[in-house]
Amino acid sequence: MSTVLAPRASRHVRPFNSAMECGLRMLFVLNAANGRASDLQRLVSYDYLLLHSGDVSEGPSSLHPPVPFRGTEMLVKREVLSAGLNQMFSRELLEKTFDLSGILYRATNLTTAFIALLKSDYANAVRTRSEWVIDRFGAMDDAHLSDYMTENIGRWGAEFERLTAIDDLEL
Repeated sequence: MSTVLAPRASRHVRPFNSAMECGLRMLFVLNAANGRASDLQRLVSYDYLLLHSGDVSEGPSSLHPPVPFRGTEMLVKREVLSAGLNQMFSRELLEKTFDLSGILYRATNLTTAFIALLKSDYANAVRTRSEWVIDRFGAMDDAHLSDYMTENIGRWGAEFERLTAIDDLEL
């Protein structure tokens, strides 16, 4: 008597903006921060700025394509970014500390050694933009960075709204 096995239920695989990808990007950002620790909210902002650097005046071209309403990414990115940071922490690729302000993340010597092994065009683009993010926004205190993101997030991706409105005009 033979047994027929049913196919395993396929797991939903998220290759784009997965926890692993977000965690890897944060290794580059934390390494560029040269020992400065960052909390999760700052890293969510940094991740947006890294991916969509073209949204910032005089920023480098964006790493990812400009999609409509991309500002909403910040609302949903927190959980996946936290999971990615925890994956990197579980592999000892970053340090996690606790203080009065909450949980802080910092690069270690292993972070530097690990990302030095990543040589693809994408890794080099992430490295370059991570350094730009830290140079441009690293010195901002949390309140100023939050204000900057709040002031601009509604504009980023809104160019698609204007194009749709123009298309709807009857001339």
